[in-house]
Amino acid sequence: MTDLAPNPESDIPGKPTFASRTTLSHIMTHNDTNLLGTVHGGVIMKLVDDAAGAVAGRHSGGPAVTASMDEMVFLEPVRVGDLVHVKAQVNWTGRTSMEVGVRVLAERWNESTPPQQVGSAYLVFAAVDADGKPRRVPPVLPETERDERRYQEAQIRRTHRLARRRAIMELREKRAAEGLD
Repeated sequence: MTDLAPNPESDIPGKPTFASRTTLSHIMTHNDTNLLGTVHGGVIMKLVDDAAGAVAGRHSGGPAVTASMDEMVFLEPVRVGDLVHVKAQVNWTGRTSMEVGVRVLAERWNESTPPQQVGSAYLVFAAVDADGKPRRVPPVLPETERDERRYQEAQIRRTHRLARRRAIMELREKRAAEGLD
């Protein structure tokens, strides 16, 4: 895989994916439920953001803020009594931003069955300094073939995010020029 030498485009030494990878676990209670009796999606999203934020802070060596959440997918409902595991790691880094991939797993707290994947998400974090200004982040160094795949997929998602933003801005400018907005 990628060696641990600094990125030639950066004076900051790279960090391998294992250096900031983390798991956050939480037992779901009645306080976490929605009107259907399952765990509210917002509760899961908060756990996802918390785990991803911890990973982003660890990787960048300081504060990092959520810039966007992409593709939050709920695959199965989570129920009261489920032990939820939120696994997160840095997939890709830019100059001041990072994509963090998150997998959400759930298992019954009192059973010895394997956890089932119940969700996934990709979040983009920006590293910030004490004044809230963007700051450089270390390059991520993929360790395994799976990490390399995640890095490449993250680059594709970044390209799509930028193209979508550019297309929306162009449409807004066109509509403004036509006096429509």
